[in-house]
Amino acid sequence: MQTEDVSLLARPELPSHTAGAGDASAWYCARTKPKNEHIAAANVRVNLGLEVFLPRLRSKQRTCRGVVRTVTEPVFPGYIFVRCEIGQCIDQLRHTSGISSIVNFGKRIPSVPETAIVELQECFGMEDLLDFDKHPAVGDGVRLYAGAFFGIQAVVLRSWPARRRVQVLLDILGRPTPLEVDSSEVQVENKSMAELLPILAASQVAFAAG
Repeated sequence: MQTEDVSLLARPELPSHTAGAGDASAWYCARTKPKNEHIAAANVRVNLGLEVFLPRLRSKQRTCRGVVRTVTEPVFPGYIFVRCEIGQCIDQLRHTSGISSIVNFGKRIPSVPETAIVELQECFGMEDLLDFDKHPAVGDGVRLYAGAFFGIQAVVLRSWPARRRVQVLLDILGRPTPLEVDSSEVQVENKSMAELLPILAASQVAFAAG
């Protein structure tokens, strides 16, 4: 995503679909410093008193040693959504700790469609947090974390979410071998949580449409 430093803008040009002068409050997308999404969101809420939306997904993942740990990840790494009157708040926002810039296209700062935020908020609830169970799907690359094949990579051939079972294809001594295991014994690799929820993937481009 191409952005330019909002410090170069004397005053933002509000997009045509933004509310009028008497009611200019809308959702905007702010870019954060790396790994600073939660810090930026907290500072905007506490210091500026603005409404912030930081959707996050929580799941259980395994370490390389097979230890299960709970991981919370932002759906849109490096971005938060802020509701405000951008003409009045832009200077305060860009100087808030954790914020890098406001997403803009040239001299235009697009607002995020209200419907997109509302739909996401309905999914994530009051805490902006959604527990997500990444059950392996057919074709996923996985790694086994139990039994004699601990650490071995495989591909999912069949998946039964209700039974929490999967059938994976292993390469044992050069020979493809199918094996059925409990889904808790495998970890999906190289697949972000946002990619696993179609509504989230679709919403990633909602604010770019302007």
